[in-house]
Amino acid sequence: MKRSWPSKPLLVLFALALAGCASLERKAAVPPDLRRHTSVYGIDNARFFPDQPGPMIEEQRRALIRESRALGVAPGGELPKAYLLSLSGGGDGGAFGAGVMVGWTAHGDRPQFKLVTGVSTGALIAPFAFLGSDYDAQLTDVYTNTGPEQIFTRRFIVTAALTEDALSDTAPLFATISKYVNESMMARIAEEYGKGRILLIQTTDLDAGYPVVWNIGAIAASGRPEALNLIRRIMLASASIPAAFPPVMFNVEAGGEAWQEMHVDGGASSQAFLVPPSLDPRIAQAQAGHRPRQIAAYVIRNSKLSTEWSDVERQTLSVGGKAVSTLINFSGISDFYRIYMETRRSNASFNLAYIGADFHAEHKEEFDTAYMRALFSYGHDKAVKGYSWLHAPPGFAAATR
Repeated sequence: MKRSWPSKPLLVLFALALAGCASLERKAAVPPDLRRHTSVYGIDNARFFPDQPGPMIEEQRRALIRESRALGVAPGGELPKAYLLSLSGGGDGGAFGAGVMVGWTAHGDRPQFKLVTGVSTGALIAPFAFLGSDYDAQLTDVYTNTGPEQIFTRRFIVTAALTEDALSDTAPLFATISKYVNESMMARIAEEYGKGRILLIQTTDLDAGYPVVWNIGAIAASGRPEALNLIRRIMLASASIPAAFPPVMFNVEAGGEAWQEMHVDGGASSQAFLVPPSLDPRIAQAQAGHRPRQIAAYVIRNSKLSTEWSDVERQTLSVGGKAVSTLINFSGISDFYRIYMETRRSNASFNLAYIGADFHAEHKEEFDTAYMRALFSYGHDKAVKGYSWLHAPPGFAAATR
């Protein structure tokens, strides 16, 4: 029997039920008309909004210029094949993605990624995946030697429901993130950013009800004394399941005044992303003066393609919880359809990995170490042998067989 707090879907319903209860004090939220004009520590390109493709196109153009300089490719020349990686949410299912990355290294053909994006647990994997095999040992440690005590501390459920902002405290998770994401790692991220590589992590601005894409390399390279703590807090926010984990508050400036944003799990917006649908990579390539390049996109889903079967009790929370879990599952699959269409537009290859139906380890509780070790080994073993990537989303793939 799985032993943990209520499931993520039940937490959503729980949060809705408590919407009228007392709340903690906070600074004023950013007004809607200022949302797109906020500044974080004065770092102009610290983050992007998917409904504003202009700044992202400019960031990509500058990245192409940095890359061409690092490689000694003259304007108009052809850049080498670009490899892109998208890491999805999935809680302790992130052990699968971690195992795939380390096993991929052992197989011998893991590429260096031009772009790495992460959501939720994928955001925790992303910096390690971005920096490559030098960080495989640390990535392995995170997903095979971590238990619930390194992630959260439970609060008393009654007071948590009525007077707090979540059922648990994530100070342990922040400490775990801080153990690995240190000055040395940030310096390496900044160095790779200088070579034109990009690391993006998504959170959800709960006030605006909209995703925010954080430019981790630019923050690392900013020289700001707050940069390291900001990166750690972004990673924490991206993995902060609403109601289970507290939201992360970010102080911002807009219109000459100070405001505060409430951020939660990036998976509240989407389970995975590569580039926003509003962004066409070919525009930046043309602006940077380069010919179209070959692109290969890899997407790792840190969960299965279906919800777990259950004999649903005829009770409000059971019915609602299972319905929401089904919605979240198929919403995540829809993300891969979107990413697939984005790769088709850019003439990029599409490669999808996911936890298969052949994985059956017992899952006693959330962040159960034994379960994560089994899942890590499962992903690792598949990758060591040469992962059999799916080259179209579920449904598309079946139609071609």
